[in-house]
Amino acid sequence: MTLQKEFPVKVGSMLFTMVDPHKGHEVAYNRWYERDHFYAGCMIGPWLFAGARWVAPKSLKDLRFPDPSQIAGPSVRDGSYVSTYWILEGHHEEHVDWALPQVHWLYSNDRGFAERTHVHTYLYTYDWTQYRDEDPVPIELAFHHQYAGMTSLAIERDPGIRAEELDQWLKNEVLPELLNDSPIASCASWSPIPREGTNSPMTIPNNVSDPDRFRMQMYFLESDPRETWDRFVDASNKINASGKAKVVFASPWLPTDVGTDKYTDQLW
Repeated sequence: MTLQKEFPVKVGSMLFTMVDPHKGHEVAYNRWYERDHFYAGCMIGPWLFAGARWVAPKSLKDLRFPDPSQIAGPSVRDGSYVSTYWILEGHHEEHVDWALPQVHWLYSNDRGFAERTHVHTYLYTYDWTQYRDEDPVPIELAFHHQYAGMTSLAIERDPGIRAEELDQWLKNEVLPELLNDSPIASCASWSPIPREGTNSPMTIPNNVSDPDRFRMQMYFLESDPRETWDRFVDASNKINASGKAKVVFASPWLPTDVGTDKYTDQLW
């Protein structure tokens, strides 16, 4: 039996949406998103096959860097929740064609939530994944594997550096040291899908100045993200000193405790 068999279910793109509930509305927001919008706004849509929610209590937000950040602002501590969704390869446009009318329908039928602020909401194209193990958990299954944490690392390539050059350097010089002999199982890299504007019922900031030079990385962790944070600090220092790229946002995340209001009293 070939353990490395390729299967046809492949992620092709992602929705990454980082949001803050307004103070005093934390529980109401968590329940609305988890019990309605997670499904009605995303999961029931065509070709979207997996989703997960993550939370950053204050103790994790205090670890973020750099401050200020072009991704979270005006403070790097903005953005308490992030929801992430996988869209099947080859079907991105079909899902987006459903999603925008759907969110307008939800808001027009009193199923929106005004007391929240979008901090960073973008669609991304899947680029590649580097795994720690020879027989890893595929990235397509990451949301269902019940990882103990996730780290998001946003990187902006320096002018004059080719994307292929940076990717190879990261894969050969940064990621082996970061992942090997650690609880960090994988790193998935994503490119933002450029947008000229949005016809959304919500205010969505456009805080990616140059989509071609920007990458979002997601690291899936088998332990509390605080246990590996020094590794991410060291890797980010190496990236910043390389003359190839800069880390513009780094944040640790915990999975939400689905069906409960855990962490809603720990955000600020």
